[in-house]
Amino acid sequence: MTNPLVDFGVTHFGCAFGEERDVATTAKDYVDDPERVMGWGCDTYHRAPDDVFAVDLATEAARKALADARLDAADVDLVVLATSEMPEYLYWDSSAALARDLGIERTKTLLLDNEGCGAGITAFGHIAGAMAVHPDIETVVYAAVNRVSEHHRNRMNINDCVHSDGAAAAVLRRGHTGLRWLATEHFSDPDVCDWFRGDYGGAVAPVAPPGWTSAESVGYAKLHAHFGNDPRRLERFLSARNTNVVEAVDMALDRAGLTREDIDRAVYINDARPGAIQKITDPLGVPADRTNARFAREHGHMGAADQLVSLALHHERGDLTPGSLIALCGISTGMRWCATLLRA
Repeated sequence: MTNPLVDFGVTHFGCAFGEERDVATTAKDYVDDPERVMGWGCDTYHRAPDDVFAVDLATEAARKALADARLDAADVDLVVLATSEMPEYLYWDSSAALARDLGIERTKTLLLDNEGCGAGITAFGHIAGAMAVHPDIETVVYAAVNRVSEHHRNRMNINDCVHSDGAAAAVLRRGHTGLRWLATEHFSDPDVCDWFRGDYGGAVAPVAPPGWTSAESVGYAKLHAHFGNDPRRLERFLSARNTNVVEAVDMALDRAGLTREDIDRAVYINDARPGAIQKITDPLGVPADRTNARFAREHGHMGAADQLVSLALHHERGDLTPGSLIALCGISTGMRWCATLLRA
């Protein structure tokens, strides 16, 4: 089944990562209780050099995708960038910077920088909207990137994942029959929108208190405080959190006229905790070996880039059987639950 409004698919991928780091060796540099971090199941992650930022990683990934597709700047009609961390500069459009660094002189651009880890999934819906409104858009370069600003956040004290630096890019073509977009759905719970915010650097508190460092960032503690440190209330939310991811997938399936039985592979955020991904994929009927669990252990949580990186790696390994249905699903700040369906 194709979407009646717009028809496009992914033709080529490119990836770029920071330097590989070992969790067991480096956890002590970020937290006082490294055993807790090591228990999350992540073996290695990526840390970009101090002079390599989000647009640099996105540009490297996009260049690889374009080169593999044998396309150049003149072939691109839309440049899309999804990010999930502090940008290099305020009052700055990093999607335009990506287009500039790719050598594109004039094009449409789209920046998704406030959707957190879900931006890499909902981007497909935004792209579909742009292509529906602009029939002249034939070729899209889409990059999703995460580059932790360690000045603002502690990559091992944000949630129960080791946050990692990496990017993936995809070339999308109108009318392409492989990895064809079918549907994107999402919904938010605005009551919990403050949990993962950065308290310093915005208009409310432009400057952090003297002596403050990201080592003091409270991270997951905000979640516990929201529920009055009541473990029963927290547990109820955590159960609903997983149920909501499955609901988002069901919404996308319903829009595409499909059912859970049609799903062949599921890609969630890179949550390496034992059993975490299975809590999402088991209700969907997807076995563990058809998920991104392995990539979560090897690459860590790359925010908005998780699902696109995993999709690229599955494609590179030949895991995506023609005709199979892939469900990209996730959760992000907002809090937002989202899903995108693709047909290989």
